[in-house]
Amino acid sequence: MTKIATLIAAALLLTAPAHAIVGGGTPQAEGVARAVVTIVGSRGNFCTGSMIAPKLVLTVAHCVQPGADYKIVDYGTDGKPQLMNVRTVAIHPNFNMQAMQAHRATADVALLQLDIPLKGKSTVAVGAPNVPIQVGSRFTIAGIGVTTRGDGKSGGVTRVAGLIATGQPGTLQIRLVDPVTNGVRDGIGACTGDSGGPVFEDKPNGPMIVGVISWSTGPNGAAGCGGLTGVTPLTLYRDWILQTARSWGATL
Repeated sequence: MTKIATLIAAALLLTAPAHAIVGGGTPQAEGVARAVVTIVGSRGNFCTGSMIAPKLVLTVAHCVQPGADYKIVDYGTDGKPQLMNVRTVAIHPNFNMQAMQAHRATADVALLQLDIPLKGKSTVAVGAPNVPIQVGSRFTIAGIGVTTRGDGKSGGVTRVAGLIATGQPGTLQIRLVDPVTNGVRDGIGACTGDSGGPVFEDKPNGPMIVGVISWSTGPNGAAGCGGLTGVTPLTLYRDWILQTARSWGATL
């Protein structure tokens, strides 16, 4: 097995609670799938990211911590995976790992600058949720994570799920649930590998990324997937994203 295949396979076999979409479907909009990318780290982790400019990937801070090398998995016209270099990683300065692990609100946002643009990929616009964010507000999440917890072979394909806001949603944090199960029994939601995935909201000009997937739980807050999907809204961090992009010569 090649080094690339080994790295990807090892990442997909991990079952740590990072996040993937259980019960989700394939994207109806081709643009969504073409904007989603897979991020792999030299420590064996894998996450989801979104192309917001030709050489710029939006993801979460906890997925790209210092002390490891990160690559973007790109599938060429022949369908074979290639690892694309990440030139620079920028993590929001206010990110707190302990807060994220405790499912508290924090600046779980990061940007990756690539060496070269990815062929065949599209970009998506970055915005903020409509305010006030109300219980029942609808969002769509996307990710490359597993569809069955613990089954690494079920990951690696972009999938989407429509969820609704629950609890006390706001500009610091949004908690999403399956509108059918309401988080009290197994439903659709994020799981291993979906961390960093885009959270879309419909806008007059089409879907826009308004948040990123940070964490997930099983039903009733238990460990696992298919319960809550924790989202970091971009309301407070969009300016940082724009400023960082400009400092790298990118226009959003």
